This record gives sequence, C-alpha cells and structure tokens, in this order.
Amino acid sequence: MQSVFRFRKSSFSNPEVECVEIATNIPDIVAIRDSKIPEGPIIRLAPTPWNAFREALVTGTFNR
Repeated sequence: MQSVFRFRKSSFSNPEVECVEIATNIPDIVAIRDSKIPEGPIIRLAPTPWNAFREALVTGTFNR
C-alpha cells in the first residue's frame, strides 16, 4: 500500500533536521513518514487520533 500514498511535506518541516511527510489521499488513513527515509516505516492513523495528536502539538498540550 505504500506506493499508493501521495505524501506531502509538512509546512513545519526543516529539510535538514525535521522532515515529516503526510498523506491523506486514502479515505480513513493518515500516513506519516520521515522524508529523509522514504522507503522506511510509515505510521498509519485513523483521522480521529491524527487530529487529536495534531491538536495537542499545535496547542502545546502534548507534553502535559
């Protein structure tokens, strides 16, 4: 299934240090990978946990 994901780089990524890509083109799956290792592992989440994770990062409540 890895080849069907259409990844895009996060707007917050730093190309030399933090390179995160996500794919949302498959219904009910959010795929996340390290753009420096495109053949590497992919984390797959349902949209609800992804949205909770993203919201925690954006609001700064992830570390609480």
